Amino acid sequence: MDYELDDDPSRIQPDVVWGWLSTKAYWGRQRSRADVEAQIADAWRVVGAYRRDTGEQVGFARAVSDGVSFAYLADVFVIEGHRGSGLGTRLVQLMIDDGPGSSFRWMLFTGDAHALYRRFGFETPDDTAMVRSAR
Repeated sequence: MDYELDDDPSRIQPDVVWGWLSTKAYWGRQRSRADVEAQIADAWRVVGAYRRDTGEQVGFARAVSDGVSFAYLADVFVIEGHRGSGLGTRLVQLMIDDGPGSSFRWMLFTGDAHALYRRFGFETPDDTAMVRSAR
């Protein structure tokens, strides 16, 4: 199957993003649909992966940023059945390395896919990083 990636926010299919985040994402199920739609609308940048033949969205990544030096990567996923073709890598590459934030300090929180993110320079935080957990 052939895919294309795009950072045009108007192509994002909120039904697909909501459908996956609300049922499959261990990190995203507590959000309402309105929350997810607001996060998409307010994102600094979004990247989608689409089937070239149908235009169906099969992957997603979102970033929040100050637009100058810092960005947070969130909600990266590829729908089952479209995994194994490098789409996750391509999503992260377009977001991190091939976009306007390539020189930024990036961060993310994830319980999986550490090998993928290490390829893009993510590593365990050093003594300059602190985190306040959600309350």
